[in-house]
Amino acid sequence: MESYSLIPKVDETQEFIEIANDFSNPLDLIREAISNSYDAEATEIRIGFYVITEYGENKLKIEIEDNGLGMDGEALQSFFDLGNSTRRDNPNAIGEKGHGTKVYFNSRKIEICSKNNSVESIAIMNEPYRNLIDRKIPTVEVTKQDCGLNEHGTKIIIYGYNNSQGKDKFTHAILKDYIMWFTKHGSFENIFNYDMEKTKLLLKGLDRDEYEAIENGHFFPEDSISLDSLLDNYLTKAPNHYAKRVIKSGNLKNNPQIKYNAIFCIEGTNVKYSYNPMLRRRGYSAPEGAYTVSDRYGLWLAKDFIPIQRKNEWIIYKGSEHTKFHAFFNCQELSLTANRGSADNTSSEIMQDIKYEVEKIYNDITESEDWFNMTWLESEASAHQTVEKERRNFEYRIKKVNKSNICKYKSVVLVEPEREIGVFSVFMLVSSVEPNLFPFQIIDYDTHDGIDVIAKGDKSTPLVNAKLFYIEFKHTLEKKFNHSFEHLNSIVCWNTSVKHDEILKDIQQEERKMEIVPPRSDEDYTRYFLSNPRKAHKIEVYVLKQFLKEKVGLEFVPRTKNAIH
Repeated sequence: MESYSLIPKVDETQEFIEIANDFSNPLDLIREAISNSYDAEATEIRIGFYVITEYGENKLKIEIEDNGLGMDGEALQSFFDLGNSTRRDNPNAIGEKGHGTKVYFNSRKIEICSKNNSVESIAIMNEPYRNLIDRKIPTVEVTKQDCGLNEHGTKIIIYGYNNSQGKDKFTHAILKDYIMWFTKHGSFENIFNYDMEKTKLLLKGLDRDEYEAIENGHFFPEDSISLDSLLDNYLTKAPNHYAKRVIKSGNLKNNPQIKYNAIFCIEGTNVKYSYNPMLRRRGYSAPEGAYTVSDRYGLWLAKDFIPIQRKNEWIIYKGSEHTKFHAFFNCQELSLTANRGSADNTSSEIMQDIKYEVEKIYNDITESEDWFNMTWLESEASAHQTVEKERRNFEYRIKKVNKSNICKYKSVVLVEPEREIGVFSVFMLVSSVEPNLFPFQIIDYDTHDGIDVIAKGDKSTPLVNAKLFYIEFKHTLEKKFNHSFEHLNSIVCWNTSVKHDEILKDIQQEERKMEIVPPRSDEDYTRYFLSNPRKAHKIEVYVLKQFLKEKVGLEFVPRTKNAIH
């Protein structure tokens, strides 16, 4: 029997392309650059975005410079290699897979100037992405020469990144927000490591001329003032100004060798608005790239104290609790995908342990005095809001009363209706003093479902023997009719926008034409009918505004200053 061995091979160019394209968010380059600078122990980082013109073409140019340890020959090789990392055995390093810097390959040119132990090198890779598409591994030309750095450090210049597309992603506001949420510079390690060194970062987006110094460490608001003070200061808006930090550290239940650090900050909406300029809100012109509270907040799983993936479903029981939380759960045993966009490579055993701890923290919070304080504030604010709403509604109603058109007829005062219920009220009041004005009698009125009214035509016939039919009430009759014409005897409305010979359609797509017939005598009135040549019955429309004026002389006029009705 013949046998032989196969040795699996790697399609190197395809793997480079796959990894370079795996970083779907162009901003991931910033995360990787900052991680490398932190791993190189830099205390100063400078990142600038520019647009330059070469041969009439606008190209994106990104400059990244730090005063870290710099790179020797081995580190330069690792920088450009795939799957090779000099920091794999360093438990404190962020970079470990040798994938992150491959995001730089999605460019036209990469220049590196680095100084390490007095050795300076310039490395240049031309057309990395184009070479990979042509199935060639791009080469790097390295020259040992002075590149203008001081004692040590690295400067990287990337030309034509992302094919110079998506420049709107590199505005200053978007870059700053990304840095403070999704990079080592904006990590929340400062909450647990008070001795963390302060690394200085200078940033310049495409829309800025000057660099801005960005302090490191993720921002969390301080705990709010007393509840009574919140109510006194903000009344119905008090819950929106509440903030409380809950900080936890511990070990996973079934894997006690694995540590975790978590912060769950309960924050009202206005608290978030106070420090996050990227949140969209009413009456505020947010920068391009802005987002909503629901888009960003909730629970984030993190590694290296950098948020990786949201897990809001772990803290949702009623639908929107996650919007109250600004929460991170860090575990160094999370296994990330190559682009650091997901923690789904983590074993199910560890993930279940993490979920257990998250739910335990969440349950402890929702049963705590802090949560009680929040819900108490909401209930108190709701009570204030109800009173305030009723007060505003009362003021609105008073203004409306003063502006209303009225008509006094015999023993009743009629107010010109603004809604359907008002039309019904006018109809009933007029019918009470003019019982023979309309050729039907209301038997049942119900607005919950279907057509409003059931009526009978002969007022003297006993109900059990009478013919019953529908009557629909509308404030204004329009072309689109939201009921069926079947069984409909009449329509009572205050006004109509439908003109003579115009067509109305019901919900069954039956068409009826509006006929407007002028009065035949001084005692007659203008008649409105909806007719269908295939139907014997014409639906009469009583346009009360005109009908009452022509039949009984009712005309509505504004209330006077001294009106008593």
